[in-house]
Amino acid sequence: MYRFLLTRQWLILALLALVLIPTMVELGFWQLHRHEHKVAQNALISRNLKAAPVPVASLTAPGHTVPRSDYWRTVTATGTYDTAHQVVVRRRTSADGRIGVHVLIPLDLKGGGTVLVNRGWVPSAASQQAFPDVPGVPAGEVTVTGRLKADETTSASGIKDISDLPDRQVMLISSTQEAERLARPVLGGYVEQTAPESVGNSPELIEAPDDGSIGPHMAYAVQWWLFAAGVPVGYVVLARREKRDRVEAAAKAAAGEQQPAGPEKPEPATA
Repeated sequence: MYRFLLTRQWLILALLALVLIPTMVELGFWQLHRHEHKVAQNALISRNLKAAPVPVASLTAPGHTVPRSDYWRTVTATGTYDTAHQVVVRRRTSADGRIGVHVLIPLDLKGGGTVLVNRGWVPSAASQQAFPDVPGVPAGEVTVTGRLKADETTSASGIKDISDLPDRQVMLISSTQEAERLARPVLGGYVEQTAPESVGNSPELIEAPDDGSIGPHMAYAVQWWLFAAGVPVGYVVLARREKRDRVEAAAKAAAGEQQPAGPEKPEPATA
């Protein structure tokens, strides 16, 4: 009674099931890997945020690419601000989701060299061609504390770099680009300022990265694997239902054929 499984309709259904099962299993492992990556990243963020502050020059140098193991390390930098070359980084959001810019300023280090400091977020100007209102910085020597970050790239951030922007506006934070503009070496990466706090909270300091949320990836992984397990179960259920329907249809057909014929009616008498 299962010969119907060899029909075209059921063969296509079987092939579809054979494709769906490994696909769903693979999607489950993809979500599992995302979960593991998130857990590892949270551990890295937590560990680096708790690490004792070190001088920025001890972790990076001109032309250096900040490795992931050093992301969010707390660093200090002492020097004087180069206010003449302060720029803003477009299309950045505040902690509450408002669109604005980040303020990026070079800090000439006391012992030599220059590092970029992301001072935080301010609202954009009324016109995208205009430079926004940015609060001033202290004159003379200052000490900045912040989180070490790697240079931004289009591939990593998804932000398209645009070259023909108004003066003192950029799309990405790049020590290489700023070194060319400043015509002097700049330490790789940049410092995301956490102290001192801005007067009047402007610029708004960038919040620390989240190191507690792991997202729904593990739940999604289990969900995909349950779907994969459900495909063969569903196939068997459908096949057994089809068999039952065919058996019932055959039984009804046989009963109809065996139904006894009624008594013959007598022919009417003729004169």
